[in-house]
Amino acid sequence: MRIVIALGGNALLSRGEPMTAAAQRENIRIAAEAIAPVTRDHEVILSHGNGPQVGLLALQAAAAENEGNGENGVFPLDVLGAETEGMIGYLIEQEMGNLLPEGQPLATLLTMVEVDPDDPAFTHPTKFVGPLYTRREADRLTAAHGWSFRQDGEPWRRVVPSPEPQRIFEIRPIRWLLEHGTVVICTGGGGIPTMFAPDGRRILTGVEAVIDKDRASALLAQETEADLLIMATDVDGVYEKWGTPDARRIVSTSPDALNSGDFPDGSMGPKVEAACRFANIPGKRAVIGALADIPTMVARTSGTQVFLGAQFQTTSNS
Repeated sequence: MRIVIALGGNALLSRGEPMTAAAQRENIRIAAEAIAPVTRDHEVILSHGNGPQVGLLALQAAAAENEGNGENGVFPLDVLGAETEGMIGYLIEQEMGNLLPEGQPLATLLTMVEVDPDDPAFTHPTKFVGPLYTRREADRLTAAHGWSFRQDGEPWRRVVPSPEPQRIFEIRPIRWLLEHGTVVICTGGGGIPTMFAPDGRRILTGVEAVIDKDRASALLAQETEADLLIMATDVDGVYEKWGTPDARRIVSTSPDALNSGDFPDGSMGPKVEAACRFANIPGKRAVIGALADIPTMVARTSGTQVFLGAQFQTTSNS
């Protein structure tokens, strides 16, 4: 079975943790321990979030600019996204390599993803990136850099445009690597957002945006003809009435039934949307659940399982 596993940014760096190399490596080690057993019996493609990491790099670039060490626009989000693909991919490769049999090939691909210059997302930024701030800190950064902020729970975080992924440019080398038994790490952070010049010329350029990792992972799963799409996050599934005493995890559901729910755009919404898109293909299955539960999500015994014809089932709230 061919499986795309999308590691959420919060799965790689828990909320409130310091964004240090040591903290990220430890979380990636935990992820590798959950993924390694799956690679023994299945073809695995890994994608990952990068919101906290790309936001931190943007902040560092802004600090360098303020100190006279750079110019405005030297470090746009597409370049920072490429940096995080290399950084996170390196850590995943190393930690996975420490667990897999010697000789198992792994490869990280910088992955460009095409977006539409007319996508309405460019006028409505929604994608969270970077660390958490107080309202006063957010106001100061808005005044200094023109950034947009929204509340993420109690604190505030920067938000940027999140256009729809249209095409993965490196899909052919991804397929070639899979055909040769490689565990492929690609489409990190939703891929590097790129577009052709709007004047009709075939000139490719980067875009100041962050593509949603789950939507890009669903596209990746479709274009690689995967059988299963897993979205690993920091909760054990999708919940009805989340945040209330009546909250219940959805155990199994059809895409149509799950799509009818109301899930926040900034958190579970894109995962639900991506799961429904992929699971609407006959014979395909999507699962949303906790990072540590990846092997049991494959075995259909944990997470929220989404597939055509599934009976809607929830956990007991007793």
